[in-house]
Amino acid sequence: MKYIAALDQGTTSSRAVIFDETGAPVASHGIEFTQFYPKPGWVEHRPEDILQSQVEALRLAVEKSGVRVRDIEAVGITNQRETTLLWERDTLKPLYNAIVWQCRRTAPLIERLKRDGLGNILRDRTGLIPDAYFSGTKLQWLLDAIPDARERAARGELCFGTVDTFLASRLCAGHPHVTDVTNAARTMLYNIHERKWDDVLLRAMDIPAPVLPEVVDTSCVVGVLDKRILGREIPVAALVGDQQSALFGHGCFAPGMSKNTYGTGCFLLMNTGAHPVKSVSNLITTIAWQLDGQPRYALEGSVFVAGAVVKWLRDEMGLIATAAESESVAASIADNGNVYFVPAFTGLGAPHWDMYSRGTIVGLTRGTGRAHIVRAALESIAYQAADVLEAMSRDSSTRLNVLHVDGGASANDFLMQFQADILGTRVQRPAVIESTALGAAMLAGRAVGLWTDADLRGLSKGGREFAPNMDEATRRHLLRQWRRAVEKSSGWEEA
Repeated sequence: MKYIAALDQGTTSSRAVIFDETGAPVASHGIEFTQFYPKPGWVEHRPEDILQSQVEALRLAVEKSGVRVRDIEAVGITNQRETTLLWERDTLKPLYNAIVWQCRRTAPLIERLKRDGLGNILRDRTGLIPDAYFSGTKLQWLLDAIPDARERAARGELCFGTVDTFLASRLCAGHPHVTDVTNAARTMLYNIHERKWDDVLLRAMDIPAPVLPEVVDTSCVVGVLDKRILGREIPVAALVGDQQSALFGHGCFAPGMSKNTYGTGCFLLMNTGAHPVKSVSNLITTIAWQLDGQPRYALEGSVFVAGAVVKWLRDEMGLIATAAESESVAASIADNGNVYFVPAFTGLGAPHWDMYSRGTIVGLTRGTGRAHIVRAALESIAYQAADVLEAMSRDSSTRLNVLHVDGGASANDFLMQFQADILGTRVQRPAVIESTALGAAMLAGRAVGLWTDADLRGLSKGGREFAPNMDEATRRHLLRQWRRAVEKSSGWEEA
């Protein structure tokens, strides 16, 4: 039996999953790390926390699996996207904390780009909405904030990277400076049509080209794992952004197939095939993956806060002891009591793209209790997905028949049933919800010849389907009330 190790580096934890050659997970291990909030709206990670937690997760997953290291054919890396790091090329020393995708500190830089008339140019070339979410202005901020950084970057002394690039550099012998197209496409610096770094956008953000990584296929060998990590050099054979990895892991290989990942945020992607579809509904056009030099594109709607709202209920408010408890608490009441929770802690993503919206709970009465707040929080995740899917259907002229789901919160049966109800669409949850890690494993296994493309189509599967069971009048009423709540949250933070 041969095996693939997938590294799934996420926003709040680093995981490693060992898959066998049938695509079944053998063992996994995850390690949480600290989040830093130095100012309101700012979010950071320590780079060494990212690295060390990922290395330790890999070692422990291999140990738990009982797999011989010599039988691990390859390692695939999937990562939180847009999170931005800057380090010295020679010493590999980070110059600042990682600026996390959720961080809003660069909103003024985005406003400046739009005032300079670059909003449409950026949208046309990158497929992205001008927003502080993406990496380009994060890198611009770092180059502005760190003394001599821009000059050193121009001389080739510094390396910019998203988390995939950082991990490849630190985990691989020879320290390659590479990224794949799925991550490059999230920087606001990469032309997704010409598939190269865009000179106009680099000039607009004053970013020297020598600081940028080489862009490679999603499935290819970028180096070998440093022997000191597991005692053997193993090909590192895939780099892929986490949401594209999940799309691949679900086997959404045909145009129109869609998935939603319920992680810290909520990310819905639809495969649109060999050609990009330009959104008229404030969605993102992005690259789904690139195999053998051939790109496939996707529409994406990104929700900033999904599972993070459950973590907030647990850690900040003390309303639940565990994330899993949210399911029984929400199900303990018949309805939401007309309470709606808009979890816009760092603004609203697609399709609203309101950087200045903030978290809002409306409809409170003297009879509102803990269960109403918990239920409203879970329902908010499904409502946000419904907003994105409605926009996606308009853009693609496609009526979704089934939504494939994964991620930690997809284990919540209450949430999945409510999602099916509020969409009026079947929701399919696989038997193994590690779809993000599975996608990275599939891409890595393909690169080293463990699986052919035909083999990949048969790897995933089983699971549970949730069918809609809500009358249309109720569904319309709930969505109307949700959208009223969204209006209340809009523009709370002053520009």
